[in-house]
Amino acid sequence: MTNPWRTANAETLAQALSDTRQRTLGLIQAWQAALPDLAVPPRPGMNPPLWEWGHIAWFQEWWTVRNRQRCEGTRSASWGDGFGPSLMPRADAFYNSSEVAHDSRWSLPLPDLQHTQRYLADVLAHSLAHLRAVPESIDEALYFWRLVVQHEAMHNEAWVYMAQDLGLALPEALCARHAHAGTGPVSISVLSIPAQVWTLGHSGPGFAFDNECQAHPVALAAFAIDAMAVTWSQYLPFLQATGHALPPHVRCAQGDWQVRRLGQWRAMDLNAPVVHVNAADAQAWCEWSGRRLPTEAEWECAAQHPGFSWGQVWEWTASDFAPYPGFAAHPYRDYSEPSWHHHRVLRGACAATSAHVVDVRYRNFFVPERRDIFAGFRSVKL
Repeated sequence: MTNPWRTANAETLAQALSDTRQRTLGLIQAWQAALPDLAVPPRPGMNPPLWEWGHIAWFQEWWTVRNRQRCEGTRSASWGDGFGPSLMPRADAFYNSSEVAHDSRWSLPLPDLQHTQRYLADVLAHSLAHLRAVPESIDEALYFWRLVVQHEAMHNEAWVYMAQDLGLALPEALCARHAHAGTGPVSISVLSIPAQVWTLGHSGPGFAFDNECQAHPVALAAFAIDAMAVTWSQYLPFLQATGHALPPHVRCAQGDWQVRRLGQWRAMDLNAPVVHVNAADAQAWCEWSGRRLPTEAEWECAAQHPGFSWGQVWEWTASDFAPYPGFAAHPYRDYSEPSWHHHRVLRGACAATSAHVVDVRYRNFFVPERRDIFAGFRSVKL
């Protein structure tokens, strides 16, 4: 599934920016209702809410308002004299994630919520005004607005898994955002994929993150892969047989398995994909069951076949997050390079992933220890 938003024209992008901002504002309101003081603990997978919302505005302003080379796309500079002043005093000192250390964000004298929301609104208005002036005949000229949509959508997903981690109640309509890719009845449990040379990565027109570029051939031996992500009915016997640690938000109460979803305990759907497992959990199940995790090339190749169901949980792969041959960083230089080799690639999407982000070639990446994200896995026959 190639995402049509990646080739969206200016009019469609303007609507995407507005729609994404409506979700942001809805999440702000929901977080206020669930956590009035907006105080979150200083954990690696979290940010202070006021910082996060200000950063969304700052990122959009930096690339689509302050950037005088905004229509140059990937040829634009990253920093320097080509960028104008911010609409908010000290915005760079507050919200530049490349310069502001994560642990310091809790002690910053951040603007209050009213000023943060005004900053969000002012930046969006300026960004849309600049978008209306973009020469649409040049596809590259829309690069930064496409990037900004993706960036804000990814932060919105982060707000859902942070709420899940804290046990906060949010409206379901704000949390489940896209129609699952590859949905429909799964008529077979395993797909047999023939040996082939697969072209891994993005090529052609439209937006791509820098870590997806430089499409290159990968020789794949024949393999048999699960048609869908591993389910609780497959995973629970492993937990019971080995005593392996339960994932977060799972419990057995009076003999009944339950899962906690945004603060509410519910009966476990045994046919639903396993979620909140880290890469080691996934690998342990594979070893117990005599299977293995797919490489990201195998995942991407298999995802093109009928019957491959994906989109309910992110899926751990066996692949370390590493650059494709010939990698060249895009202007947002800190998106990929700082994470090479100590993060793991996840493929697919989860229910909280915006439709603007879902793409078969998208490479998500997290440190393999993370359990707070909506991640599961599928397996390959040895």
